[in-house]
Amino acid sequence: MFGTFLIGRCARGAGAATLFCAALLVADAAHAARHGASHARRAASHAATPALDAQAIDNAQFSAPSGKGRARAPSAATIIKEEILLDRADFSPGEIDGVAGSNDKKALAAFQQANGLKPTGRLDAQTWDRLTATSSEPALMEYEIQPADVKGPFNKTIPQSFEKKAELKTLNYTSPRELLAAKFHIAPALLTRLNPKASFETAGTKIVVPNVARKPSHDRVAEVVVDKSALTVRALDANGKLISFYPASVGSEARPSPSGTWHVRSVVENPTYHYSPKLKFKGVKTQKPFDIAAGPMNPVGTTWIGLGDDYGIHGTPNPQSIGRTQSHGCVHLTNWDAQALAKMVHRGTKVEFIN
Repeated sequence: MFGTFLIGRCARGAGAATLFCAALLVADAAHAARHGASHARRAASHAATPALDAQAIDNAQFSAPSGKGRARAPSAATIIKEEILLDRADFSPGEIDGVAGSNDKKALAAFQQANGLKPTGRLDAQTWDRLTATSSEPALMEYEIQPADVKGPFNKTIPQSFEKKAELKTLNYTSPRELLAAKFHIAPALLTRLNPKASFETAGTKIVVPNVARKPSHDRVAEVVVDKSALTVRALDANGKLISFYPASVGSEARPSPSGTWHVRSVVENPTYHYSPKLKFKGVKTQKPFDIAAGPMNPVGTTWIGLGDDYGIHGTPNPQSIGRTQSHGCVHLTNWDAQALAKMVHRGTKVEFIN
């Protein structure tokens, strides 16, 4: 759990014998029989599993139940396509992982509500039709890995300790795969699954990735609403219309996020993290302040939206943790969502904490 309660002041740079042998033979034969049966079941299972590739995802559809039959759970391909479409429509599901988890359901419910549908958070035929109508672009696209994607520098590992992090000159991604996953808003494991034979370390390699490129937004956010119970962030225009939606992590009971009305005081890209001993984070032993260098694996990620009194809305080095962990008071978004929001707010933008 990353503590990021602070940071209004953080941005200073932009894995015996024959009977015995007979017994072993019998045991080995039984084990082999069990192993063979298990292997056959796994093989049959894999054979029955639909291929997960660009064509399967682009062609994925939602199958509504016929008559009184129970609705089948959407396939992984359908969920991936749904997540990509939500992301592209500015209803972020967080990390695209092909799982109908809590963040996906929140984004789906927000999309349903914004489109006059019952906000169930469950995919249905009407929602699918409305969602697929938002874009005619393929869900996945081919991407050629660029020299900049593999150039680095990369950190071999990122230590857990804040003091150890402070010893590093940079907090970069640990591999090109991690960089590419963040670039296309996808879980690294799913990126590998979609490209099982690809070398992510080699420039010129062609891979398939989510087509999540968003058009530059010219909308200016008039108000940001942080729902501490729902674990969501909504960006609204001057008429109260929803512009963007994001899943979030917020403060704990011990270190809660603020309440009431606040305003954006600063927006900083690639911030340095400043730790003050007054925060008394668990596991931090030093009584002296220290800085943690900028970088995407910095405790506040790539973007800091300051609200004052050391509170802020910011990115995170662990996008898979969004909505599943608690902060030390700040509001955590994925790095790409924090970046998107930062482009639409300005000094003075209202931030309302509710529930």
